[in-house]
Amino acid sequence: MIWKVREKIVSFDRTLLAGIVNVTPDSFSDGGKFLDPEKAAEHALKLVSDGADMIDLGAESTRPGAKCMTAAEEIKRLLPVIRALREKTDAILSIDTAKIEVAKKCLEEGADVINDTSGLRISGKKMAAVAKSFRAGLILMHSRGTPETMQAMTGYHDLQGEILKELAGSIEIALKSGVERERIMIDPGLGFAKNAAQNIAVLKELKPFLETGYPVMIGPSRKSFIGKVTGRESAEDRDFGTAACVAACILQGAHAVRVHEVKGMRDVIRMTEALREGAPL
Repeated sequence: MIWKVREKIVSFDRTLLAGIVNVTPDSFSDGGKFLDPEKAAEHALKLVSDGADMIDLGAESTRPGAKCMTAAEEIKRLLPVIRALREKTDAILSIDTAKIEVAKKCLEEGADVINDTSGLRISGKKMAAVAKSFRAGLILMHSRGTPETMQAMTGYHDLQGEILKELAGSIEIALKSGVERERIMIDPGLGFAKNAAQNIAVLKELKPFLETGYPVMIGPSRKSFIGKVTGRESAEDRDFGTAACVAACILQGAHAVRVHEVKGMRDVIRMTEALREGAPL
């Protein structure tokens, strides 16, 4: 299996590790820490040096209850960071947005991937057309509603089946808009329109997502369901819980994980891959 990202080809000989950088004042984990573009770029470069293959940049918080912001403000926050990073690294740059204008501007500045947190529900075929025109990678994440409303939309009769069906709808939009199959990755969307028990149920059984034939990314990092299990109220205290989730994902064959703390998680990935594959030292 491969994933095409502009002119790059990711073969998944090992698990792709994406480091999260939130250029926001209000994200649940690192909100406010990297709002300054210089600090955001510096942190992103540190994550690359720690082992990140990809940097996932977001300028609008998607935590439950977060309010939407304008495309102009997202662009203002993101472009200086992208420009600074493109001068110093060839790591894959992913932009976490559901806004067409934001995606287009960021791709023009050298971003490689659009991580559409709405799974094209909001942006539709116009976002897919942007991804196609730039030959960008496209991550389609499952969610319902908006960050303000999604936690009131956790009713499922068949959790896995409904997530897969809704993701299939996102994939269909992308394919019909001309996005190449090899440029698509899917994400079941932990924490998005799912309660703690549902998040754990998704993590326990990734096989249905892996059987779609598309690369699968999982983003468990520091999320509230980990806090509910461990009793850790502070997001930054949830890295050990995150490590357990990452190990579970790798053992099942997930192709990519997205985390805040890269250095330790790289060790978790390498060790879990060795256990899974029996790789010689």
